[in-house]
Amino acid sequence: MYLTSEQEKMLNGEHGEVLEKMFRLLVRLGDIYGADKMIPVGSVQVAGVSFKSIGMPGLEFLEDYAKKGATVKVLTFLNPAGMDMENWKDLGFPEDFAEKQIRVMNAFREMGIVVTSTCTPYLAGNLPGFGEHIAWSESSAVSFSNSVIGARTNREGGPSALAAALCGATPNYGLHLDENRKPNLVVNVNAELQNNADFGALGSFVGKIVKNKIPYFTGIKNINTDQLKALGAAMAASGAVALYHV
Repeated sequence: MYLTSEQEKMLNGEHGEVLEKMFRLLVRLGDIYGADKMIPVGSVQVAGVSFKSIGMPGLEFLEDYAKKGATVKVLTFLNPAGMDMENWKDLGFPEDFAEKQIRVMNAFREMGIVVTSTCTPYLAGNLPGFGEHIAWSESSAVSFSNSVIGARTNREGGPSALAAALCGATPNYGLHLDENRKPNLVVNVNAELQNNADFGALGSFVGKIVKNKIPYFTGIKNINTDQLKALGAAMAASGAVALYHV
């Protein structure tokens, strides 16, 4: 894999322990998928935000990196947390859980991450451009950014997304490449779809069948942005569709 001189410095630890570990993770990920180089990303969305998901090991990991001065290089948002951060008491969340969830959010905040927790970062100020390379985690957001906006991202895990945010780059493989964005399955739609629920039902059905393929839909005459979102989110949930064409 080709690395720039600056990237080689990160890999060799010249920019500190945190960036060395994070960049080494990206390099290994790139090696697994045959990436030829690293590419800069315009924004990141990090998953693994709920304390219920990451537990004490994840919390300690985040606090350790924040304490060591880890700072993101690009605009970075978070996936939803494990509770309502403002009304957790009224909703009956245990104080012990809430205390740890707040620590998780504080650690992310110290790293320069926008702690707006959302599945739709493109509606909250993180709107990528057409063709822009990004590193997002949430399945429906990945689908929307690839399919509707025309940005380029793989479906990142929490660690790889955080690494991309801290290093400002991601391996050049998968849906970042033109040849991997072509449809490989055609879905002919004969039914008349009228509302968001119809498109969600279609997406749920198709996702179960196509798994992680890239479907091309024919026969859809009119579709708005909310319906595109419903279609993509359902396919990402019932299957693993990260890109579709209409």
